[in-house]
Amino acid sequence: MTSTHHRLLGRVGIGTRIAGGSFLIALVLCVLAGLLLNTRVEEILRANTESVLASEAAPYAEAIRTEPGESFDKPGPSQHVAVVDPAGKVRISTLDADVSRSLRAGDLDPGTQEVRGSGTSTGASTSGATKNADSGSIVRLQMLHSADGDWQIVAARPIAEEAAVLTPMRALLIASLTIIACAVLLASLLLTSASLRPVRRIRQTAERLIDTPSEETLPVGTVDDEISQLARTLNELIGKLRASAQRERQLVSDASHELRTPLAMLRTRLELARAEPRSFDELQDDIAGAERSAVRLTSLVDSLLLLSSIEAADPSATTAADLEEEVREAVDRAVFRAGDLPGAIDINDDISLEARTARFALRTHDLGRVVDNLLSNALKVSSDGDRIDVECHTSSEALTLIVSDTGGGMPEDFADRAFDRFSQSDESRAQATGTGLGLAIVAAIVDRAHGTIDLVNRPGSGVTVLIVIPIAEAPAVESE
Repeated sequence: MTSTHHRLLGRVGIGTRIAGGSFLIALVLCVLAGLLLNTRVEEILRANTESVLASEAAPYAEAIRTEPGESFDKPGPSQHVAVVDPAGKVRISTLDADVSRSLRAGDLDPGTQEVRGSGTSTGASTSGATKNADSGSIVRLQMLHSADGDWQIVAARPIAEEAAVLTPMRALLIASLTIIACAVLLASLLLTSASLRPVRRIRQTAERLIDTPSEETLPVGTVDDEISQLARTLNELIGKLRASAQRERQLVSDASHELRTPLAMLRTRLELARAEPRSFDELQDDIAGAERSAVRLTSLVDSLLLLSSIEAADPSATTAADLEEEVREAVDRAVFRAGDLPGAIDINDDISLEARTARFALRTHDLGRVVDNLLSNALKVSSDGDRIDVECHTSSEALTLIVSDTGGGMPEDFADRAFDRFSQSDESRAQATGTGLGLAIVAAIVDRAHGTIDLVNRPGSGVTVLIVIPIAEAPAVESE
């Protein structure tokens, strides 16, 4: 039953659901308001009736006080009054038969009550009672004390008089509340339709983007409401997805281009090795060349997988102390690789005491990979007498890493595209060394950590790479 209800509700639009809900709420409120108003009108009418009955009995009460022995004036044509003396004698009466029977039987109590056609009272009340029919009378019994005993003054009015006022008033009330509920329904439909119009435009634009990819974005309204905020957020998402798709297309294109050369060389070497006749030395050269091509292919594939994993991974927060230790270990690895360049790599690290527990959105091994790649590039262009300096400074706001060398710098036309994928200088490409992804990996790691990277090229002198990683979590403050 619940599943069916959910399916049926799911087929109804948001605007219809909002309008329907508003109508139901308005209907419930109208019903409650109608009941309260009806009760209040009944109370007002009953109070008015009691006031009329009291005014009709007032002349007789005054006559009893001043001239109890005299005869009483006859009531008016529409007045129903009876006066009973202390001896039980009815001195005057214009009551109908039902009220007269109740009076003689002693069924009337002091105060106001209703007397139905059966001749029985519905109970004494000063605020009115619930009626089962419009026949009968509203009766007010007043006891007046005198020296001779208690007088009874009875005044009555037909219940139909109240009904004649209540019936059209109730009809008017029902009609008014019905109109109000329907007006709420109509207003809700119009308001929801107007409010959801931007959503329809967003959906129509999204459908066009699905069918015909373009640089179009979702429309953003002029009013800064929730729908406009949603459209801006979705546009940011669309922009990131487009950028990601463009990067993937560029990666596939670049990878295809870069992999084509070593694959062609590998195939050529293998074909030459199979050709006859071949000397043993020539066969060994072909196998060695094929092996170099396979190694380059493996390096390219590994670098591509690494770059893809970096861009897809969620960075985890790491403390400044752990990152500093990783920088030191990366420098030690570079010194070991340098071999015949003892003392060519120097490290200067400085971490403020209050920043040791600060955390950065950077995995430890990723920072080590950054330092490894930068030092590897610096070592390739360094020779005896050249110097490589590594500086790592950590404060409570950011981590700063500086790697500089005196290896002669980069070609000016290459420095601007050094961080592009598969970007290599002409010399490196001619020597078939590297994959052109080292600095691209560095840039990807820094970007995932929301950092910045700058390259300062000094042709003929050297290169300086400046990396700044902002803090992700402030260091905990120890209470004294």
